[in-house]
Amino acid sequence: MFRAVLVANRGEIARRVFRACRGLGIRTIAVYSEADRDAAHVREADEAVLIGPAPARESYLAIDRILEAARRTGADAVHPGYGFLSENWRFAQACADAGITFIGPSPAAIQAMGDKSEARRLMAKAGVPVVPGTPGPISGIEEATQFGNAAGFPLLLKAAKGGGGIGMARVSAAGELAAAFAAATRRAAAAFGEGAVYVERYLERPRHVEVQVFGDSAGTVVHLHERDCSIQRRHQKLIEESPAPGLPAATKAGLTAAAVAGARAIGYVNAGTMEFLVEESGRLSFIEMNTRLQVEHPVTEEVTGLDLVVAQLRVAAGEALPWRQDEVAQRGAAIECRVYAEDPAKNFLPSPGTVSRLVLPEGEGIRVESGIVEGASVPVHYDPLLLKLVARGADRAEAVARLDRALEGCVVEGVRTTIPFVRRVLGDARFRAGSVHTQMIEQGAFRDA
Repeated sequence: MFRAVLVANRGEIARRVFRACRGLGIRTIAVYSEADRDAAHVREADEAVLIGPAPARESYLAIDRILEAARRTGADAVHPGYGFLSENWRFAQACADAGITFIGPSPAAIQAMGDKSEARRLMAKAGVPVVPGTPGPISGIEEATQFGNAAGFPLLLKAAKGGGGIGMARVSAAGELAAAFAAATRRAAAAFGEGAVYVERYLERPRHVEVQVFGDSAGTVVHLHERDCSIQRRHQKLIEESPAPGLPAATKAGLTAAAVAGARAIGYVNAGTMEFLVEESGRLSFIEMNTRLQVEHPVTEEVTGLDLVVAQLRVAAGEALPWRQDEVAQRGAAIECRVYAEDPAKNFLPSPGTVSRLVLPEGEGIRVESGIVEGASVPVHYDPLLLKLVARGADRAEAVARLDRALEGCVVEGVRTTIPFVRRVLGDARFRAGSVHTQMIEQGAFRDA
């Protein structure tokens, strides 16, 4: 096992990894920017290293500074968390070249699945159904028009090298293509350093259902069941749950089989997530693979009783997966909501500031993963995620009720948060019935009356 693990991240995910490390007797090392000098993750680590000024490109995205911090502190492994460099194959390769273990998949797997058009090709070759789309990046609007005329509108332009909803543009008709193509390529270039985009058929009212997979270096690949992540805004998830409500057994079997086949086809090692869209007809289509730990991994942990971060550490250290597929069972239900420093009344505009008062809920079946403490600064430079609330129950109704009570007792003052909005979602009859799809928020389903 590793002697010391550096977490190349911040906030709640850094604290989550530190907790797993402490349980294994591993020394923890934090890195931080000047904006995060007093952050909770800095205080909790055994050692902390300043790596640069507030802008992420000069700190949390600076590969050379992170590796220098690892060398200086004697870290023999780096956990990337999620976001920042977690899906950067060059970072994974740089760790390997420096003799430091990257706690995640191989650089080759990250590179293959990071190129979305290449990922589609690989998955289709492995027999995984994909959303109809162009085989690779398009050269211009003429190619997109040809595809749209053949497949039908609406279309979705997507960054070939990106993810997380960045650079996506919906196109309802051919006349919108020029403006959408210019916007999508501009955003893709700004976010990922390359403006290439490809085209997919835009699916109306699908559910977003993902499958947690895990592989080891001996070639074992298992799934840890599914999560429904359909409640989203601007392609960013707000609520995640497991099991997916009302998912037919045959559809679930198709999802898990496709996820394992896809991961096995690329020799995947460590934790990853295969993401799918599921139409009302039951047709499922692969959209992307996240080659890292997910924000919503606690949902899976709560229904399986497994610790994914400890498993990440053990597998990265060369150990075999500790579970067989028939040992990974779903028990009860779990649901997570993300609490952001955003103002839902202003189209989820970020709300930076100082957390002047913080009261976190407790109780049976409640789990809190927080990146903040009272008095913490919420800077403008990073993702405004403050904390995650997770509730589990014997069934979905109990889990949802517990989450709603937890949100009622959660106090975050000094910044605007998404708590009131999430409570509206939880109280909505359609959500309570499990009748959800990815476009509900943009269609105004949960507006404050």
